[in-house]
Amino acid sequence: MSTASKLTLAGTTLGAVGIVVFVHYAQRADKAAMHAGVVRDMERQKLKKERQADFDLQKTLEQEYRQVQAVSAKGNSGKPPGPITK
Repeated sequence: MSTASKLTLAGTTLGAVGIVVFVHYAQRADKAAMHAGVVRDMERQKLKKERQADFDLQKTLEQEYRQVQAVSAKGNSGKPPGPITK
């Protein structure tokens, strides 16, 4: 086997091995990125549920307070606020 054919064989072998290693690395990186997206989406859904629960609680409290307290449209019985005294 000539020197040129040995170098060609070695070069193509190293090139093929390099491509295989790169493809496996790229697949692992893509899988990790997709998993991070899933985790991020789950956290967003959890946060959305927590915010919705807080909103529902505040809405319920507001309804209870409106039943207990008399709220008029004018607010302070229509009178402008008086001067501040010390």
